[in-house]
Amino acid sequence: MSDTAAQPREDEADEPADPERAADSGRSIDPDEPTDADGGPAAGPVSTGAESVVAALEAAGAETAFGVQGGAIMPVYDALYSSSINHVTMAHEQGAAHAADAYGVVTGDPGLCLATSGPGATNLVTGIADADMDSDAVLALTGQVPTEFVGNDAFQETDTIGVTRPITKHNYFAGEADTVGNTVGEAFELSRSGRPGPTLVDLPKDVTQDETDETPGPASPPAGADPDPSADDDAVEAAARAIEGAERPLCLFGGGVIKADASDAARTFARTYGIPVTTTMPGIGSFPEDEDLCLSWAGMHGTGYANMAITHTDCLIAVGTRFDDRLTGGIDTFAPEAEVVHVDIDPAEISKNVHADYPLIGDAGRVLDQLTAAVREDPATEAWREQCAEWKETYPLTYATPEDEPLKPQFVVEAFDEATDDDTIVTTGVGQHQMWASQFWTYTEPRTWVSSHGLGTMGYGVPAAVGARVAADAMGETDRDVVCFDGDGSFLMTMQELSVAVREDLDVTIAVLNNEYIGMVRQWQDAFYEGRHMASDYTWMPEFDKLAEAFGALGLRVDDYDEVAPAIEEALDYDGPAVIDFHVDPEENVLPMVPSGGANGQFATAEDQL
Repeated sequence: MSDTAAQPREDEADEPADPERAADSGRSIDPDEPTDADGGPAAGPVSTGAESVVAALEAAGAETAFGVQGGAIMPVYDALYSSSINHVTMAHEQGAAHAADAYGVVTGDPGLCLATSGPGATNLVTGIADADMDSDAVLALTGQVPTEFVGNDAFQETDTIGVTRPITKHNYFAGEADTVGNTVGEAFELSRSGRPGPTLVDLPKDVTQDETDETPGPASPPAGADPDPSADDDAVEAAARAIEGAERPLCLFGGGVIKADASDAARTFARTYGIPVTTTMPGIGSFPEDEDLCLSWAGMHGTGYANMAITHTDCLIAVGTRFDDRLTGGIDTFAPEAEVVHVDIDPAEISKNVHADYPLIGDAGRVLDQLTAAVREDPATEAWREQCAEWKETYPLTYATPEDEPLKPQFVVEAFDEATDDDTIVTTGVGQHQMWASQFWTYTEPRTWVSSHGLGTMGYGVPAAVGARVAADAMGETDRDVVCFDGDGSFLMTMQELSVAVREDLDVTIAVLNNEYIGMVRQWQDAFYEGRHMASDYTWMPEFDKLAEAFGALGLRVDDYDEVAPAIEEALDYDGPAVIDFHVDPEENVLPMVPSGGANGQFATAEDQL
């Protein structure tokens, strides 16, 4: 078999001529380098398809990439050697996708990840699907076997295009070296155009190895990818009249507000007219949770007062949300008395789940500006605001701390919140710890909450913390704290990325809320399966503090309340990655809770109500 048919992964590849060379090295940017029409770096001369790929990325403004080296993607990595792009080698391709995702959430620019063919590409799939569900801008570059072997079941061949078509905004198969750079540039721009989402370019090895002198042009999305940012004027006027006539208007700000950098416009709109605000989980941080108008986030484990407001509003102004089932519960009982104003950049979301009486298609910030200008009479909201304040008093987020019970996880979250600044970035895995981190931390700024929502990916937290830390450092915000709340089950899935944090000397603090269960599964088993704990008991977990030390990180263990504050202080003061293994109450549940498909206004506030 020829050497082009068998594409080795990193552990099987021949040693490079100079083993001291590493793709993580990057050249400094010469201030005298030419720029394109937008003032960005112009693509320089190229000689191969791989160099064209990298030139296109540089011209598009890509600064950081996360990936794992391998045979089919090796030409691109070789071109990265002389690139201005900082490459972070991850321990696993799934970690690369999650790190790129989080990097994009924090910076507002597309994240970039790379993997080789076959298992490298398929290991990216979970992260790509996660980005797709949460509308996060990510570009994935995957190596592929040479074009002459495609379809022949060659070594490490996978139909990456077929596998990822359902979970990408668009994917591309690069056919020739002369055009591959333009393809990559288009994919990068498409990922952040309109409604953001992941894109992918599959790169056959012969295409990246072939010679070319075609320098890629300025990166631009395909025609039609950027929709009109303004909503129809007549539709805005109609929605404005509905808002003016409402007695119980309510804003619902979703993740689209943050992705559109529309938080300022959202805050201006709500404050101008004194309209209470709820958010979705992806919308956390779009409106400050310490303001009287804010009712925090709604849905299955949202606050009781947010869910009561949604149940009783007569005019729901929903911006940048797709009304997923974790938010709505039963559709028939969701905002049953409300006329719905729905603002979204994607017309496919309008009336998909919840009927929109006033559909406004456009950019969240632009349309909110239009609405702010169009509402000419303040709705009479004083009595409604008083009602919302009363619900806050009636249904507070609380927990008990009996002396004869183990450490409560909510206490840990609140202690971290108190010890850190408002601009701290919080990442999480998925499960009970994710809910507590969203409930008991007060978020005041956008792009500080980084989590997996639509796909619900356990293991997201640690690689996301790596990506978030790299992002903050790249923006010059080296003093910002990055805190990852993880569960014992989630941490176990991607803990190998702690080695990356140690190698890169990344200042992240990981708080493992260790209850020795897959806690949310255990909670559902107690509520709906008569307490049969099938495959949810995780008493076999390792000692995470010692595991952290084995990786080279600071490892701490906490069992009691009086140990919490000193451990947090030590971890935050430590210049590098730290892991605190908090042994918390294994029987603590996440409340309130709306049973799946239930009515948001009928939430359980105690275990015996489930």
